[in-house]
Amino acid sequence: MPNAERFPAGAVTRLGPPPPDLPPPAPPERRGRGPIWWFAGAATLIALTGLVVVIAVHPRGEGPGLLSGQPHAPADARPPLARACPPPPDVSGAPVAPSQPAPAPTGPRTVDEATGISYPSYGAPWESWNAVWNAGELRVPYKVGQHFITEHLYDGVSDYHASVLSGAVPAAVNDAFTFDLECVGRQVAADARAHYYPQPNEQELLRDERTVLGGRPAWVTVFRLHFHTPGLRATSELVALACIDVGKPSAAVLYVSIPGTHTQWDWVATDALAGMRVV
Repeated sequence: MPNAERFPAGAVTRLGPPPPDLPPPAPPERRGRGPIWWFAGAATLIALTGLVVVIAVHPRGEGPGLLSGQPHAPADARPPLARACPPPPDVSGAPVAPSQPAPAPTGPRTVDEATGISYPSYGAPWESWNAVWNAGELRVPYKVGQHFITEHLYDGVSDYHASVLSGAVPAAVNDAFTFDLECVGRQVAADARAHYYPQPNEQELLRDERTVLGGRPAWVTVFRLHFHTPGLRATSELVALACIDVGKPSAAVLYVSIPGTHTQWDWVATDALAGMRVV
């Protein structure tokens, strides 16, 4: 049998008269509830003593906690641009009225209903943009526009593009309709330079001003970047960015980028800005 060495041979029964009957066990001693109540009372006394100590140490509720007179501040839920660009104190939260109606546009148009703007569209090699691109810290979601590829798989993985794109980025506090347009425009331009293009780069600033586009207040920044990156033939880029106050809590962003290998399309930057209209 298994493990037989643990059970040596020998008698396993016992001969003789059976053992006498044992008396029934005594019933368990019924204990009173005194000790339980004693422990409960001691615990209550300790808790009350601790509370008295807390009040004595912080009589006016200094410090964070249940008795604090300075509760933890809630997390700042404002959008990044609203945190970086608080509205000036002398600006109301009402929408800014259009300065004057802009001339009706002509020719083919790209319409971005969600952003609230339209702008000229162009023929071949330009084609519709059918993706969502949101690089950088501000994560401006460019969903509408046109583009064409200027260099295929320049790094073995990615294509390089010329683009005319639009998107909206929250810029106002809560449900306000106004924001610091200059600050927002410069933040968006700085974010693009720092995150959309090869680093390091040098900037040649061509335009940086408040203006009116399509009858709406706008901040326009135009610059040419110079850079070198392995595998990329382009060593410069013309960039135009317009942040437009369209009367919403979000700023409309029109973004034009033309690589230096295709300077014959540089005119699109000026044309797209001039042809922008609010929808």
